[in-house]
Amino acid sequence: MKSSNIGGQAVLEGIMMKHKDEYAVAVRKPDGEILVNRDTYKSIVHRWKKLTEIPFIRGVFNFIDSMVLGMKTLTYSASFFEEEEEGKELSEKQESLLMGATVAFSIVMAIAIFMVLPYFLSSLLEKYIPSYGVRTVIEGFVRIGIFIAYVLLISRMEDIQRTFMYHGAEHKCINCIEHGLPLTVENVRLSSRQHKRCGTSFLFLVLAISIIMLVLVRAETPVMRIVIRIALLPVIAGISYEFLKLAGRSENPVVNLFSKPGLAIQKLTTKEPDDSMIEVAIQAVEAVFDWREYEAENFHTAAGH
Repeated sequence: MKSSNIGGQAVLEGIMMKHKDEYAVAVRKPDGEILVNRDTYKSIVHRWKKLTEIPFIRGVFNFIDSMVLGMKTLTYSASFFEEEEEGKELSEKQESLLMGATVAFSIVMAIAIFMVLPYFLSSLLEKYIPSYGVRTVIEGFVRIGIFIAYVLLISRMEDIQRTFMYHGAEHKCINCIEHGLPLTVENVRLSSRQHKRCGTSFLFLVLAISIIMLVLVRAETPVMRIVIRIALLPVIAGISYEFLKLAGRSENPVVNLFSKPGLAIQKLTTKEPDDSMIEVAIQAVEAVFDWREYEAENFHTAAGH
């Protein structure tokens, strides 16, 4: 199966789909109308675009790009559901600064909660478990447990439940295309809501691979152990990204086996969408991707049928 290289994200009452440098956000407005906004995204390192093409390095920049674009499109979708306030609009420069600060704060908080906190919790076991290697493995499972608990906690919120339904619609559209089916509501409805290239799988891989890396790379002092956990993150993210890309185009049994835990967690971050959500997802896809041409090239079907 050839990957379509379409990526996406659920936003508030809508979906963002991205293909190459183009992206589209489709939102169902409160009055029921579907509004589609198509634009081009420039990477944070667009002046040095080669960085986004080098294996094991590109994953870091692609991850940051996805966070920036995700925040931007989420803010855009939310604007349709906020009460208008005069004089509150931000300039483009102010919006960019706010976006950058939000992304930076999110990264710092993620590192604190998912990397530093589990280390401190596992270090409390030193008196009972002298082996640093064993404690590091326990730390890794604590890290994964915190992640799953976080997903379960936010999934109780009504808005998040609907966002997870749109997330399911996004995956179903991509699976429909990559299995050679015409992109119709009926075909999308029958497609799987799990996909190996999902961001949820990427985050799980980061958490899982960190266990191996931190067992191999050791330090003697608590301060250096924290420094190593932070310093290794780009390396871990790079490895995770390459595996995700491989998984997206491979049906190798070993690759499929290692993809299963991430797919299992996707059952928490995706829900079955209704047909109105699928309609939104289809419009987002068609704004940036010619699925008929893709299927004609990869499944030998006649374009337009």
